[in-house]
Formats: sequence, C-alpha cells, structure tokens
Amino acid sequence: MLLFFLVGLLVHLVFFGSIFDIYFTSPLVHGTTPQQTSLPSPAKRLVLFVADGLRADTFFELDENGISRAPYLREIIQNRGSWGVSHTRVPTESRPGHVALIAGFYEDVSAVAKGWKENPVEFDSVFNESMYTWSWGSPDILPMFAKGASGDHIFTHCYSASSEDFASEDATELDTWVFDNVKNFFRSARNNQTLFKKLNEERIVFFLHLLGLDTNGHAHRPGFQ
Repeated sequence: MLLFFLVGLLVHLVFFGSIFDIYFTSPLVHGTTPQQTSLPSPAKRLVLFVADGLRADTFFELDENGISRAPYLREIIQNRGSWGVSHTRVPTESRPGHVALIAGFYEDVSAVAKGWKENPVEFDSVFNESMYTWSWGSPDILPMFAKGASGDHIFTHCYSASSEDFASEDATELDTWVFDNVKNFFRSARNNQTLFKKLNEERIVFFLHLLGLDTNGHAHRPGFQ
C-alpha cells in the first residue's frame, strides 16, 4: 500500500512538473549576436506614456450617448496616428504589458516566483539601447528596466511605495506627481548645461508611467465616474 502511494505521488509530481516545463518556458535566448539596423531612426527622441489599467475594450466602445470616453486619444488614432493592441498571456499581472511594449516579448515566467517584484532574468529593451532614458512613475515598474542595463544611462524617478494605496479616494495624485516632476526636470535643464546637452542627444527616451487609472479602478471598480 505504501509503495502504491509513493508511486502515485511520484507520477503526479512528474505530471505537475511537466506542465511548467511545457507551458512555462522562458521566451529569452541568451548569447545571440547584437544586431543593429542601418535605417535612420524616425525621430530623435521617444516620449512614451503608459496609462496603466486602460483596457482596450472600454477605450474603444462609446458610452450610452455615443460619445467616446477618451475623445482626444480617439481623434488621434482615427485621424493622425498609428495604433495597435498589445496582448499579454498568463501568468500575468500588469508587468507583462510593460515588458511587451518596451522589450518586445512576454515577461519571463520565472518572475511569477518573485510576485513580479523583479524580473529574475536580465533582458534587453529599447531603454537599454537608447543613448539616455529618463522615466517617472511606480517603484514596482521602473527599476526592472534599469536592472542589468549596460552602462549608466537609464535614470528612474519613483514615488514612494506607500503612495500606491489601492483603497485611496483619489489616486490621480500619482499621475500628477509624474507630470509635476517631468516639468521640474525640464525647468532644471535650463540651468544645467550637462543635462541640457544630454537632452539634445539623439536616441533619447522619456517614459511616463501613469498608475492613477489602474489604482482608481482597484479602489472604485471599473467604470467608476
């Protein structure tokens, strides 16, 4: 009886482990030769806004009066800009969307063991390939793109972790903090020649991570007005 139990337990453990081996495999390939394109870049700098928690279905559909909930952005994608939909897959929190946008792949599945507090596997990203990157926002998101970067060219500015209160009455102050600090950053460049020179280089990235929408969604439910 004991032998039967041990054999059954072993079989179940093998089956359980095979699920992770088959479905939870790393998308990263290490040791490849770095590649560069000979095509000129379409712009000298990239300004990336990420509104965390802005669901595609809610963004596209109209309200009961036939009016868009985001008229300014909707007008841009319809008349002036290019657009697409970013997809994630399980296991997922918020982070895989950021990794897909900035690094071009689904986040390494080993991050599930860390609760997405950090990515255990170093990876390349558009930030790492930039001349300089400045980012503002959540301490849970920004540091993962600076960790493992080659050189000292990715600068992160984060508010305190205690500010991310999912029960707060109004979390828009997180986004206000981002915009206020970006304004102060550019004001300071007027009197800082070293910083001013860096800002006028090519391949510059500004990343503004806006968590207020997502935090308000957790606190007040989706669709809260």
